This record gives sequence, structure tokens and C-alpha cells, in this order.
Amino acid sequence: MRGVWTTGHVRTAEEVVLARTAPGALMRRAAHGVALHVMRLLDRHTGGVSGRRVVLLVGAGNNGGDALWAGAFLRRRSVGVTAVLLAPDRAHAQGLAALRRAGGRVGTPDEVDFADLVVDGIVGLSARGPLRPDAAEVVRRVRAPIVAVDLPSGVDPDTGAVDGPAVTADVTVTFGAYKPVHFLAGARCGAVHLIDLGLPLDRPDFMVLDETDVAAAWPVPEADDDKYSQGVVGVAAGSSTYPGAAVLAVGAAVRATSGLTRYAGSAADEVSRQWPEVVATGSVTDAGRVQAWVAGPGMGTGKSSRDVLAHVLDAGVPTCIDADGISLLAAHPDLWDARDPSAPVLLTPHDREFTRIAEPRGIDLGADRVAAASALAAKLDVTVLLKGHATIVAAPDGRVLVNPARSHWLATAGSGDVLSGLIGALLAAGSDPLLAGGCAAWLHVRAGELAALGAPTSASAIVHAIPAALRDLLGAAR
Repeated sequence: MRGVWTTGHVRTAEEVVLARTAPGALMRRAAHGVALHVMRLLDRHTGGVSGRRVVLLVGAGNNGGDALWAGAFLRRRSVGVTAVLLAPDRAHAQGLAALRRAGGRVGTPDEVDFADLVVDGIVGLSARGPLRPDAAEVVRRVRAPIVAVDLPSGVDPDTGAVDGPAVTADVTVTFGAYKPVHFLAGARCGAVHLIDLGLPLDRPDFMVLDETDVAAAWPVPEADDDKYSQGVVGVAAGSSTYPGAAVLAVGAAVRATSGLTRYAGSAADEVSRQWPEVVATGSVTDAGRVQAWVAGPGMGTGKSSRDVLAHVLDAGVPTCIDADGISLLAAHPDLWDARDPSAPVLLTPHDREFTRIAEPRGIDLGADRVAAASALAAKLDVTVLLKGHATIVAAPDGRVLVNPARSHWLATAGSGDVLSGLIGALLAAGSDPLLAGGCAAWLHVRAGELAALGAPTSASAIVHAIPAALRDLLGAAR
């Protein structure tokens, strides 16, 4: 599990280390790490290092200094290095002197046309907003691979937001700690490599699960388990208009190794045809006992659906509410009165659903998605899973997990229904709601990758790829 810290926390920790470190030592250590990753990328793309041409895009301050010192190290490996100074009067003096001593030179923006690799040292963690026009024009001309120093310039370091021209890097080399940009705007960062600087950091601002974390948390049947001890999940979803939502949510719960799945709703016949192992009925009052509920996908927003949601909220078990369920909560705030306060609730909104339920409570989605999800979680005393290119899972106690997108194959109709079924299975097995949301999001992406195999796919294919995703996950953990 990787910890992630905002720039304010990183700067505070850096000041502690800088106070007890020789001047320039941290910069040289960081720059040496950049140089190593530049050489690795050069070797991969061009088959060698010696004689290759690297262009440094150098802005003002320490970020530019890192790039200049990296250039000095590269010169020692017979790399041709040219610095394009975008703020010549504010270039890092010691870094520029080191580059010149090593045989590097200062050139014009035209140099990027002939580069084998470009190093982005334009702006650092203190910068906000898009690239300035002169820098944007130089970046626009780049055709070579780009290694970003700390973060791709023009991308907000704490939110990952992009409001105009910005760098898209093949590799980002960061220092001291991972920052939010590396996971909230992962597609801009490329492969991210961390250079440890020994920073004294405490509680992260959020965490990112890796494969080992998800494998350790995923419930696996043991010798004395049966269908009830593995978790019984109820699914209240679908309608005569949208039976597919029920089929997908139920299928995901079944495939995720829910011990027993019960379905309640008007799509019972279709669910039974697709999933004969499911106990299906037409009403939540006849569904029998469950250890968690999934409610909302495709069930409509009429009075009968409102009654179903009230019944589910009153059941006293963990509940995942998605899609139409969220719309009902937004339109009928009195539904919260039906909630058993002892039972956790996990909401899974996309942006529009989030806005419908958050804006009346004074919470704006805005660019800082982590802050917005955390605010809504605290306000409603629920866990919020905010869907997007990076999935954010925020608990009411302030804990946050982020699952960065590794592909875009999940942007397809019904994909959210699949995610809800996965979450329901984990809740029924007793998983903490934050971990249930984070682990389900991780496996959801993996199943999407396997279903797609490099081409657009469907939600049904994602459901059927869940067992393969679990085999990969659990096999890697053994």
C-alpha cells in the first residue's frame, strides 16, 4: 500500500531534512535519480546512451536545477545535453554552472526537433495552472519521449487537474514521496519512479492499494466455510425497462465468490435464466436474510423503488447504493430517516449523481475530487466511491483510497452495475466499506483489462472476466 502526501506536507518534511543536510546534497541525489531513469529510457528507445541527444526544458527555481544537475550527470556518460532556458534570468545558477563544466550547452527551442529524449524541468510543486504560451509552444514541438522532473508541468500537483497546455510524460521521476498528481492524473505522468530522500512524513493524505493489498483483503473460502459464512448478498436492482442492470450486478456478485446471492425485483425471471444459482424473488420483503444489500442499478425512481430503498436502508446491514438509488436519495432526503444508523452505507456516484446529492449540502465537486468526496462522506456519515478516471473512496472518518485508472475500457454501459455487485459481495463477507470499495474498484479495472484485450468491450464481458482476474490476483499472492 503506497502512501500519498500533498505538496504542503512534502515541503514541510523537506525543510526538516534540508536543515540537517549539506547544501545542494538533496538536489544532486534527486538529479542523479533523474539521470538514471533518463538513461534507462534512452536505452529502451534508442538501444544505447552514448552519443544520444537530450534536451532539458529548464524553468526557474529548484525544478529547473534538478534538470540541470541531471544533465551534468548525463554528460559524464557521453550523452549530448542541451538546456533550453525558459527563464534565463532565473535559472538555477549552481545547476547551470555544473552543466557547463560537464560540457553541456545552452541552446534554443529548435533543439527539441532533434532530441532523442526531453527532460521536463519547467515547473515544480509550487506552480499552479497551465503552461505559459512560450513553454507550451516548445512542448508542442516535442516528438521524443519525455521524462518529467517530479511532475508533468502544467498539471496541478494536488488535484491532477489540467486547465490548459500541459506536459504528457512517458516517465515521471519524483522525490521524497508520491504526490496526488501521480495517481489522480496518472495518464499524464506515465511510469512513476520514486527517489527516497528520507523525509519524515506521518499519516498520508490518501493511500493507493496494490495487488498484494487486494489479494490479502479478498475473502477466500476456508475448509469450514459454507455458503452462509462466505456472505449472503441481496441485490435490489433492475426493472422491466432495465433488466440488464440486475443481471450484471447479480452476475458480478456471483462471480466475486459471494457465498449466496439473493435477488429481489421485477427482473427475477431474467436473473434466474442467466444465473440459476441465485435465489430470486419479486419483492425485497420476500428476499430472506442477507448480510449486505446492493440497491439502485436500473430499478427506477418511482414510488415503488422509493419504498424498496427505504426497506433496504432499514434492514440494519451494510448497503451499497448506486445509480437510481442515489437519485432517489437526492430527490427524497427524507429517505435518510429510514436508515439504521448502525449499518454502514457506501454510495457509488459518478460526477452528475455526486452533484445532485452534494450541491444541496453545500459541497462543490470542483477540481479537488478527493476533498469533495471526503466532505460528502463526512457530511452524510457514509463511504463515498466517486467514479472517474481515478476512483476515489472516502470514508467518513477521513481515510481515503484512490484507485488510478490503468485503462479506459470500463467506460461502457453497465460497467457501474458490475462494480456494485463486486462491492456487495465484499460487504456481505464482512469487509470494511472503505476496503470493499477500494478492492472492488481494483478488481473491476483488472477484469476490464482482461475482457478488453486491447479493444473495446462490454459490461457482460467484464462480468465473465472476473474469475480470471481473481485467479491472477490470488495466484500472484501465493
